[in-house]
Amino acid sequence: MGKRIALVEDEKAIRENYSASLRKQGYDVFCYATKQEALKAFETRLPDLAILDIGLGDEPEGGFEICRYLRAQSETLPIIFLTALDSEFDTISGLRLGADDYLTKDISLAQVLVRISTLFRRVNALSSGSGQPEDIIEIGALQLDANRLIAMWNNQPLDITLTEFWILHAMAKRPGHVKSREQLMEAAKAVVDDSTVTSHIKRLRKKFIVIDSSFDCIETVYGMGYRWKA
Repeated sequence: MGKRIALVEDEKAIRENYSASLRKQGYDVFCYATKQEALKAFETRLPDLAILDIGLGDEPEGGFEICRYLRAQSETLPIIFLTALDSEFDTISGLRLGADDYLTKDISLAQVLVRISTLFRRVNALSSGSGQPEDIIEIGALQLDANRLIAMWNNQPLDITLTEFWILHAMAKRPGHVKSREQLMEAAKAVVDDSTVTSHIKRLRKKFIVIDSSFDCIETVYGMGYRWKA
């Protein structure tokens, strides 16, 4: 069986177009037109990846509510927003809820397929890692395990998404070196705009601060990017 993808989209034509294309790629696609349909199905079984619209029928934030539910069930389940809403507020809201990617519907289908494939490759690292020492990064209180995609600070687990993990990994791998937004996007295997990278960085900082209120290791280098303090 192929990977199980949940597509939550209230517009029938879009739903049918994407589901047909995904099935051609070998995925098992399960479509839902409403928040209620999706949540009822997810109570029985979670998908391997979820693609969510935000506005669902008469619920303008139905997709956000589904995202919140899925992230509460699994910290590593890939979640993609695919929506016509392209404001910075909506993008940041989606990322704050734990989505791994936020795409607008003017993106090409080929790009969507690349994103899905990339997210599945990341998830495979959870079960296929070799556990070699070079896959472990330890800098002060930070521990990163690139095989299991686990991040720890002061021996406490950080609840971060896959995208956030790879952004953090890219900075921590070379402490003191500035990483541009483009380099961080490349590390995360995501094609997003500057504001989205900034949103991920803000969310990472907040998650560290929950554990350690004095955290200040992620430094903004204005006009250049970000770095992990050496």
